[in-house]
Amino acid sequence: MHTNETTEGPREGTLARGKLGTFDIVFFVVSAAAPLTVAVSSAPLAFLVGGVGAPGAMLASGAVLILFAIGFTAMSRFVRNTGAFYAYAAAGLGKPVGIGVAFITIVAYAFLCICFYALLGFYANLTFSHLFGFELHWGVWAALAVAIVGFLGYRRIDVGAKVLAVLLTAEIAILLVISIAIVAQNGAAIPEATAASFNPQNVFFAAGASALFVFGFGAFLGFEGTVIYAEEADRPTRTVPRATYIAIAFLAIFYAFTFWALTVAFGAEGVIALANSDNFEEMMFIAGENALGAWAGIVLEILIVTSFFACVLAFHNACARYLFSLGRERLLPKVFARTHPKMSSPHIASIVLTAISLLAMVIGAVSGADPFLGIGLWSYAIGVAGLIFSQGVAAVSVIGFFWRDRRGYGVWRVVVAPIFGAIGLLTAFTVIVTHFDLVSGVEGGVNWIMIACVPVVFLFGVGVGLVMKRRAPRRYAALTQSVRVIAVDEVEAR
Repeated sequence: MHTNETTEGPREGTLARGKLGTFDIVFFVVSAAAPLTVAVSSAPLAFLVGGVGAPGAMLASGAVLILFAIGFTAMSRFVRNTGAFYAYAAAGLGKPVGIGVAFITIVAYAFLCICFYALLGFYANLTFSHLFGFELHWGVWAALAVAIVGFLGYRRIDVGAKVLAVLLTAEIAILLVISIAIVAQNGAAIPEATAASFNPQNVFFAAGASALFVFGFGAFLGFEGTVIYAEEADRPTRTVPRATYIAIAFLAIFYAFTFWALTVAFGAEGVIALANSDNFEEMMFIAGENALGAWAGIVLEILIVTSFFACVLAFHNACARYLFSLGRERLLPKVFARTHPKMSSPHIASIVLTAISLLAMVIGAVSGADPFLGIGLWSYAIGVAGLIFSQGVAAVSVIGFFWRDRRGYGVWRVVVAPIFGAIGLLTAFTVIVTHFDLVSGVEGGVNWIMIACVPVVFLFGVGVGLVMKRRAPRRYAALTQSVRVIAVDEVEAR
């Protein structure tokens, strides 16, 4: 099937084409990972429960995702659809599996949106209260963020990309400045910190090694967003693979560097001692103020709010495009497939997601729920588990897609590397399930209820596909027709 992607104008049901370059997509993906929030919140916890090998675990997690991306990006040249995991699983493992993956991915993205809105409200309240003496309920800040994200999600995709570029540059810059200052001031501690941080014994064989990888893979959430934007990318056969590799490699190196800088700042033993103290949550703030002065702590307090905003904007856009994709496939109401006549944005899907997010924030605020413990942690836990499960299934689907026909690729790229990537991701999901209390922040049977959301939603989606195949064969046959499975000669022509 061939469509002209360069001469067609915007039309109803069509996303804006050619609007996103490589770094536009990178900004969306890295913003979803929220590097500042990882450095501020996940780093202390990783040191606390996993030990000094946290920097090495970040590199190892990135290596697994690169193996997945090798086959993932090869498949992106042939299967192009904004419902990325749905398209991949349907093409590689069958339509019912694709539907199941789509449903769990949407649920995961929606829970992550709710999580980050609540956490944004929590940190905005703390920041403005501390810096300006201005008290405003977290729910008001969260509702304001929902409104702004909804406005940006309604507009053309490149508008949101420009906002993310500014916010992401600011949070990356402050972390780099702090980390470089730490290294410059504590040069004598570098050999010890390096040996401890990247020693395989501390990374893979420590008592808390499994816990390290819970935080390691969780730190890369949203990297699969590169293929979600394939329909809106400029020269997607080049842009999408390039953006994927850049995003994963950058995050792995950046996380490893900033985590390692903390071990340089406090020493291999000192960072563990601080992680076990009552002030462990302030680790990055203490390091920044020690290296640069009080102003660094103030900047961090402000930028952690904008980091959550950038994160939730990225997840909102990704979730809206999944809703659009399933509306186009008639797996959700047809109205979701409508796009704005001028903006070419999935505006109906964006409005619905905005309304759901706002309702969740209102219910949370009115009920008196704690935005961090009562909303943020458990919704994050479900989102992480669901998204990494979907990544694992997508990795298996890459193997299935290329198993009988490698479509001109070598066996390493489309068979061996994806197998290793799939093993790594499914192992990561298993580790997260067995250490779910680290992610959810709660203990007991409620963890199993939250974990059950993943297989239940997935199997429900598979069931929908199987029932449709038997009862509505024509509708079933029409599924994935909007998924572009492109011939080899067309790919080469591009």
